[in-house]
Amino acid sequence: MTDNRFPRYVVFGEALTDMIRQDDGTWHSHPGGSCWNVARVGARLGLHTGYAGAVSNDAFGDEIAAASGQAGLDERFLQRADAPPFIAMVTSRHPPRYVFLGENSADLHFQPARLPEGWIDAAEVIHLGSLALAREPLAQRLVEQAVLARRAGRRIAFDPNFRNEMRDPAYRPVFQQVAAIASYIKVSDEDLEGLFPGRSPGDALAELRALAPDAEILLTRGADGLTLFSGERVLEAPARRVAVVDTVGCGDASMAGWISGMLLHPDLPAPRQLARIAAVAAVAAMHAGPYAPSAQEADALLD
Repeated sequence: MTDNRFPRYVVFGEALTDMIRQDDGTWHSHPGGSCWNVARVGARLGLHTGYAGAVSNDAFGDEIAAASGQAGLDERFLQRADAPPFIAMVTSRHPPRYVFLGENSADLHFQPARLPEGWIDAAEVIHLGSLALAREPLAQRLVEQAVLARRAGRRIAFDPNFRNEMRDPAYRPVFQQVAAIASYIKVSDEDLEGLFPGRSPGDALAELRALAPDAEILLTRGADGLTLFSGERVLEAPARRVAVVDTVGCGDASMAGWISGMLLHPDLPAPRQLARIAAVAAVAAMHAGPYAPSAQEADALLD
């Protein structure tokens, strides 16, 4: 029997502060980080979610902790560390461009042993990916948790979320190991280009499917819509047409929209699930920064 005291969805990885350059040259700070964004969207969509990561014991960490609580994340999974904050300098929003400042930062001090006892018995889907898997010693700790979760019969969700730091050859075996045990992988067309340099989009996708034979794969293409590959079945959904303010966090919203839809609405037909994912991403795009859509906002746009 599932223990409903603990989250059904546990997201591992980095939380950070986005310092976003504005058009007038000033900088505005926002709590962010791909994995934390995924967790926050999951919670806002009504899924009991835990974000398992570490943030600094300062004003930056306080802001992330406060936003986590406001989103409804299970607070037992967030850790605090006496270490510098992890900062992303967002030098461009259209398209997003990042410079990361994180030497010995708080995210690297995450300790899986401090997680609540029994959490893995309740979790149904465990998410990991993004920069966390390119940052040691954090990466190996997270891979170990994913392997343990898979052995316990849990499903693994993986969003590589390619960044330049993943060009380091040390990242490749981590990427391959996680892909091999994943049940769900979300990639954008830009992710495929970065992960499989020199390959055509079709060849890159085929190589990913060979690396992840058991995974459903959700390919996001921005304004060109979504494609879900599930075994031999291929489903398409158009992007929702909205007034785009910012695309930061749209991929994270898609990931959380996908997993939350499966767990909260398992009887929803696949085409409707894809349309819901597109609606969640579109709501995120209508707001500045890594916005976390609510279930009500997504449903309103979907209907």
